[in-house]
Amino acid sequence: MNFTPNQTRAAAWVAIALVAWLLLTLLAPVLMPFVLATVIAYALHPLVERWAARRVPRWLGAGLAIALLMLVLLAVALLIVPVITKQIPLLRDQVPELLGRVNTWLAPLAARFGLDLQIDVALVRDGLRRLITGHEGEIIDGLLSSLRIGGSAVAALAGNLILMPIVAFYLLVDWARLVDRAKALIPPRFRESVQGFLDETDAVLGQYLRGQLLVMGILAVFYTVGLALVGLKLALPIGVFTGLAVFVPYLGFGLGLVVALLAALLQFQALWGVALVGAVYGLGQVVESMYLTPRLLGERIGLHPIAVIFALLAFAHLFGFVGMLVALPASAVLLVAFRRAQRGYLASDLYRDGAPRA
Repeated sequence: MNFTPNQTRAAAWVAIALVAWLLLTLLAPVLMPFVLATVIAYALHPLVERWAARRVPRWLGAGLAIALLMLVLLAVALLIVPVITKQIPLLRDQVPELLGRVNTWLAPLAARFGLDLQIDVALVRDGLRRLITGHEGEIIDGLLSSLRIGGSAVAALAGNLILMPIVAFYLLVDWARLVDRAKALIPPRFRESVQGFLDETDAVLGQYLRGQLLVMGILAVFYTVGLALVGLKLALPIGVFTGLAVFVPYLGFGLGLVVALLAALLQFQALWGVALVGAVYGLGQVVESMYLTPRLLGERIGLHPIAVIFALLAFAHLFGFVGMLVALPASAVLLVAFRRAQRGYLASDLYRDGAPRA
């Protein structure tokens, strides 16, 4: 059986795609730090190029960009870790006292309905003491076991965290050279169309990154001011952390909410304080979901607000936590591909032949 040249080329591309997919599947754990390093390098590349235009050596610009990113991450960690370490001992000491107050209010109310309803404060106090004091190692072991992470995996994770900035540094130093080599592998007849696609994708992703930073900054200010107006002493670290953590959809908001409610519970020792903090976070979530993300992110990358919500839900369903992280940038790339396919279809004979003629 003889194949036509078009069939041979199609079969070759299918074979290349299958081999690439197989390699990606088999080497996924090894490739993950390199993929993340590539994402970091892509995000920092414009900054390094700007410094290079001002005659800053590329290796120095790459090092400064990586160091700046690590300082930002370290600052976020320093904001939230002291808050958590300070709240845990207070949780152990003050929650039983708060539950005792609830008992004095709840028991007479329940007695009116013929119920004997009381919280066993002594049991809660003993449970907190066992949970927090002297058993931290068991808690960590239990969490790691529930996450199915062994000691070797933790060591691999630590190694990847060290490896990623190193790989990102070398990618930033050789970025232009690597891009030119990758483009050289594209068949000459496809280079113009591929270059146009890459340029359009780069512009859309740049808009996404700028929009994401704008959303994070606005929410950091909103939560800090809102918690300060409520009277929360830890408004600044918790508000800034929550604003920056919204980069991770839902999870970042949820973690900030838990920390803020815990701080409010320990500071105010009353339900009204917790309710006010919850109201601040509820309003912030509404503003983020209904306005900031659809408008500042969706409009910048050309996605309708409904499409933004659908993309977040669809990618989270298909790929879990990682899917939520890549939902909007991946949707931006798919949007560029869809636009180009749509333009090609509208210019094709398949579409024009079916159109009514004047």
